[in-house]
Parts: sequence; C-alpha cells; structure tokens
Amino acid sequence: MKFTRYLTTAVAAAALLIGSATVTLAALPLGEADHGAPNFAKLAEVLTPAVVNISTRKNVKPQLPSGEQQSPSGNPFEEFFKHFYGDIPQHRHAETSLGSGVIISSDGEIVTNYHVVADADEITVRLSDHRHYKAKVLGSDDKLDVAVLKIDAKGNLHPAPLGDSDLIRVGDWVMAIGNPFGLERTVTAGIISAKGRVIGSGPYDDFLQTDASINPGNSGGPLINGRGEVIGINTAIIASGQGIGFAIPIDMVKSVLPQLKEGKEITRGYLGVSVQTVTEELASSFGLEEPTGALVAEVSAGGPADKAGVKAGDVILTFDGKTVHDMTELPRMVAGTAVGKTVHLTLLRDGKKIDKTAVVARLPEERKATSAAADQSAAGLSVEDLTPEYAQSAGIAFQPAVVVTAVAPDSAAEAAGIKVNDLIRQVNGVNVTTKAAYGHALERVAKGASVRLLLKRGETFLFVAFTLP
Repeated sequence: MKFTRYLTTAVAAAALLIGSATVTLAALPLGEADHGAPNFAKLAEVLTPAVVNISTRKNVKPQLPSGEQQSPSGNPFEEFFKHFYGDIPQHRHAETSLGSGVIISSDGEIVTNYHVVADADEITVRLSDHRHYKAKVLGSDDKLDVAVLKIDAKGNLHPAPLGDSDLIRVGDWVMAIGNPFGLERTVTAGIISAKGRVIGSGPYDDFLQTDASINPGNSGGPLINGRGEVIGINTAIIASGQGIGFAIPIDMVKSVLPQLKEGKEITRGYLGVSVQTVTEELASSFGLEEPTGALVAEVSAGGPADKAGVKAGDVILTFDGKTVHDMTELPRMVAGTAVGKTVHLTLLRDGKKIDKTAVVARLPEERKATSAAADQSAAGLSVEDLTPEYAQSAGIAFQPAVVVTAVAPDSAAEAAGIKVNDLIRQVNGVNVTTKAAYGHALERVAKGASVRLLLKRGETFLFVAFTLP
C-alpha cells in the first residue's frame, strides 16, 4: 500500500466564539458517544468557522536538460542582445496547492501540516466568511508534519478548543472538516478505527486512523471528537483506499506547539540506540512470555545508552517508568523526553532483568549541521528504518534495513534509478542496517562527490550511483 500526504497546536480554548457571543462547550447539547451519535449539525455550525482554506504559491524556475546551454526563451538572438543589455530575466511558472488549517487562537494562529506550506513563496488563508489574508510561517516541524501560521486578521476569529487525544477510544465518533478537492467547508463523520498506527511516513508515527472521509485538500484540517474538541490534524490516506484516513494526535502537536509558536528549533530527546521488533521467536529465545519491549540492535558509541551500559541484544522493557509494549513506542517516548533528564531503564539481559540509568541527550539530527548527511534530502532521497508495519504494507520481507520512502521527481536519486521501497544495504561499500548508520556513512562523503549504493529490490541486488549535491 502507498501512503499519501495531501497538499492540502497548543493551549486549549475554554470556549467557542460565535459572532459576538461566547458559547461554552458545556452549553452545547452535543451528546456523548456512549449515549448515541453526537449532534453533528451543531458541531458543524460551531466549528466550521474555525477551519480555513490554505492556498500556496511557489515560483519555479524552468530547468533545462543537463548540459543544455540554450536560453529558456529559445530565442537564437538572445546572446546577441545579452552582449549589449545584460541578462534577460528568465520566465518562471507558479506551482499552487490547496490544503486546510484550524484556528487555535483569537489573534490568528493557525495549525496545519508542514507539507501543505513547505517551500511556499506565498501563503494565502481564506476564512469561512471569505476574508483573505497573507500568512507567515511562525514555525514548522517536518518530522511531525506540523506547521503554525500567523495571519493579521481583524475582527472576531473562531478558535477551536484542543482536546486530549489520549482519551479518544477506538469506536468513538469523530468529525472531519476541511477543503477536499477545493470544496470548502466540507464536513464528514465516522469513528476512530484504530490508534497508534505506524505507516512509515516518519520516525514518530503514531497516527489515529478514522473512516471519516478524508481526501486531498483535507490535509491540515481538524479531526473533532463528540465534545467539539480537536483531537487530531488530518494528514494522510492510503492511495486508492476508501474509509482509511490518518490524523496526527493533537497531544503530539501540543508537545511542540510552544516551540513552533516562538519559531524556535525543535529539540528532541536522544538515547543513542537502534531498535527492532521483538518477534514471538525472539521473545521465546529471551524467555519472555509474550513479545514485548524493544530489542537493541545497535548502540551509538558515546551516546547516552552507551554511557549507561546498554548493550546490543538487550531488550528495553521500560523507559522512564513507562512500559515499552512495542519497539515503535520507544522513539516517541525518547523524543518527548526533556534533554538532560535522568531516566531509568529496565532491561532484559541473559534472561534477567537489570536496571540502568541514562541521561537523555539532544537528538543529533536536530543540531544545525553542515555535513553532507544534513543535506541528503537535496539528492531527492528520503529513507526510514524499515518497520514490520511498513514491510507488511509494502509487501517486503521484514529485516533490519533502511527503506527508501520517497524519491523526488527530477532529482539525482530518480536519475540514478532509485525507487520507493528499495532497501539500501551499503553506502560506498559500508554496510548499513539503520537510518542512523546510513546518515553516518553519508557524513563521510564530501559534497560534489559520488555516492554508490547497493540496493535490494525484491530478490535482486543492484548498484546505483549519483553525485551528492
């Protein structure tokens, strides 16, 4: 299955503004999910004004084929005129996209997806009353796919209250509001189909799944519970699928919202381990009654885990007092931990439980870096650690590996023949089984130098090469 992000947060508001009147949530006869479906008509009436249409514009300079010297105009006399008049301005064309957003403050702060506004030269926000405003990006987080915009709107705005996504249950009613296919203020309803979904879109996947209809243009719009609270930001679908949409839990958005609103660099915790799933066979070999925890496949030299005495082959059972049920939980736990905090780990080693203490450091990827690895996306290649869930969805046999999740059109990676779902086994002859190892290998490659990758595509191995920009 292919997952698609559309082109389409946080102090909870205590009330919803309707015109000049203030209506508290307690006064809304919305009903609880346990007592039947919510009053969707009332929810739509109250919350639609909090949802905005976002359109972006990106000016793109036309590119000629590699080595082509002809001017963009194709005018054979251009060099003649250039000799006398200098460079002739090159024509540009504009790429546009549409998405949604939700107002979270009365002074014009709006939450949307990062991919809705990424690299935009111009962002326009359209309110439900048809007013238009130019918006600026206060802060963004590409790993979580969240951005906060600001508009200088005068008059009453309608901020939506932010709920608690941890409290939402599978089977609870939800409603989505957005602008699918440019159809403004479209309302759809359904239930929460699942929680904690990992779809291979990033290192902190923890999506809410819903069958409320979500389509291109819904990205950045709110997923709302029966009390009229935003409990998710709609962000992805399964291509060609029906009734399967995904939203970022609002609690994850809240964790980075203060930094985003102030335009600060996002900082996340770092433990310094690469982990893999504990399968039933591995659990049996470790003496575990059931598959649980995160199996340490690699420990970064000099990192917090290394200093704490964690070793490859350990199974991390608890982190900072929280049970690690699955390896996908650990990265989110660590990332959400304050840098410098001392945490306790419960490990399983040689059939015995042992305790270790580690001091969480700052995630190295978040530091301002000038290394080639920091610019690896410039080649148009995005990678992640292969997860069991991603492997199953892509029809790949699971193994510790680095999987290609995206290849940008007209990029060096595409020109080299790299494809989505390829597994990267080597970088310039160095074996890599984790995204971290892949990044370390690229750090040793100078910009402008050639990179040779050994790929596994299905049952076939092949080498490809490209120049690192």
